[in-house]
Amino acid sequence: MSSINFVPETPVALLTAGEADAALPQLSNLLKVCVEDGAGIGFILPLSSEKAEIFWKKQVAAIEKGEAFLMVTRDQGHVTGVVMLVPAAQDNGSHRADVAKLMVHPDHRRKGLARRLMASVDGLALSIDRWLLVLDTVTGDRAELLYPTCGYNKVGIIPDYAFGSRGALDATTVFYKDLRQS
Repeated sequence: MSSINFVPETPVALLTAGEADAALPQLSNLLKVCVEDGAGIGFILPLSSEKAEIFWKKQVAAIEKGEAFLMVTRDQGHVTGVVMLVPAAQDNGSHRADVAKLMVHPDHRRKGLARRLMASVDGLALSIDRWLLVLDTVTGDRAELLYPTCGYNKVGIIPDYAFGSRGALDATTVFYKDLRQS
């Protein structure tokens, strides 16, 4: 995937690898704040700033290779929300992508940013010929209520799927969206 022809609607921006690299401190801070607020996004407390930055550096490398896309929202130049789109790498998955790491800073929630990020994911996916989107979220998390309102269908629940940010095992709820039906 070389260059894509997709421009999300404001306030969402699609970052290049260079822009994501320049935003590393803000991205790392957002990740840290969201995990500290209880977000089940793959990290266990305490989450150091160094570990958060290492995570984002790996994502920048994936963006540079065309293996992932990162969209953000900003307020007064500061990153307030993010979402990633990760196209399936397998030959038989060329129609599919994972939606990952949807985060909105706690101070910026209830402003429609998550919904705008999710709508932008749809447009981005279609622009790269991906029409089947898959995601999972901690069962019982506030995001579990968001995804159906964005057109996602619940597949089911996997018990004891991963350790949550506080160290207890959490179930995960799996969702999909077929953009051909939107």
